[in-house]
Amino acid sequence: MKPHHRIFFIQFAVALSVGAFLSRLPDIQIKYGLTEGELGLLLAIMSLGVLCGLTFSARFIERLGARTTAFITVFGAALFYALIPWMPSVPLAMPLFFIAGIFAGAFEINANIETDRHEALLGYRIMSRAHGMWSLGFCITALVAAAMRQAAVSIELHTFIVLVTVLIAGSIVFSGIENAPRRHDAHPGDAPLVAFPTIGLLPLCLIGAAPLLAEGASVDWSAIYMRDVFAVEPFVGGLSVAIFSSFIAIGRLGMDSVIDRFNPRPVAITLLGIAAVGLVLVATATHPVVALAGFGLTGIGCSSVYPLAISAAARRTDRPAPVNVAALGQTTFLVFFAGPPLLGFVAEHFGIRFSYWAVMPVLAAALLVTRALAADPAPVTGQPEPAQPHG
Repeated sequence: MKPHHRIFFIQFAVALSVGAFLSRLPDIQIKYGLTEGELGLLLAIMSLGVLCGLTFSARFIERLGARTTAFITVFGAALFYALIPWMPSVPLAMPLFFIAGIFAGAFEINANIETDRHEALLGYRIMSRAHGMWSLGFCITALVAAAMRQAAVSIELHTFIVLVTVLIAGSIVFSGIENAPRRHDAHPGDAPLVAFPTIGLLPLCLIGAAPLLAEGASVDWSAIYMRDVFAVEPFVGGLSVAIFSSFIAIGRLGMDSVIDRFNPRPVAITLLGIAAVGLVLVATATHPVVALAGFGLTGIGCSSVYPLAISAAARRTDRPAPVNVAALGQTTFLVFFAGPPLLGFVAEHFGIRFSYWAVMPVLAAALLVTRALAADPAPVTGQPEPAQPHG
């Protein structure tokens, strides 16, 4: 297995755990007897954990290294997502939502920094493909979750099976991870304990946040949307998550060469436009097939905009790359995890269709600042000097 493929598997493994859990949110809602707003509050607690992980973990990740961090964050997230359904009450589940969020935030910094460093070694883009492995894992686990829900397999057993799968596969793959060297033009300073976005980073934060808000709305609420609006079977409701995840995976896995050819900004503008069309279809759908098509288009549109923002942040030379990635991650993943809870309150008071309309202004704002991607330098071309990652 090539070194960067092991980094890809970090994304894939966490997606298996997160996707299995989020695909069973309708069951969590029923188990605890929650309204959309109350379920949104639990997701907000997880969002707070993600924010803490992104804010405070950059320095520790640099010290621990990629391999140790992968073991801790991936296994930790899988464990706590598997434990949540076993809790008998909401008060007991709340701390686990928070802790799972911490691991999810820390994993994101580790995976993105190592992916960027491997890009420098390879001489071509792989960031979109790395995030495509997240989407592929999410797609696979969503399909499995849809089948398990249709077969009435309990959420406790489902998440336990996922935990065991991640532990076994991760133990094999992560044992061979070695730290990639920093980029030659990287900022020489050490990462501070707390990472906050700078003024120059804010446009990239908005560009990354917009598709993640649409992604969060599609992943967290699509199964509930299909159930409440169209009263479909559990398997059909689960297909909304699977279709979205499969299309975002297809987009990400095939987009790196497109970006190299056409440059980041025009690609981002096109993708954001496609996402907007998809959300309009979802918000106005009168038939389940139309809604599923809308989720598919939204998946394509959301595919590579966030990886583009991450790459641009990692290549900035004003601060160490882990700091800029962590700072961008704070903003974007706060939106990814906190946005759906807010949309849950919108759904409860104005209807779940309107919650998809609420994403449109953020997409429009991101379109206005895509010029920030023009500063993203192209990766090194040609045949790079052979280099082996070192510890």
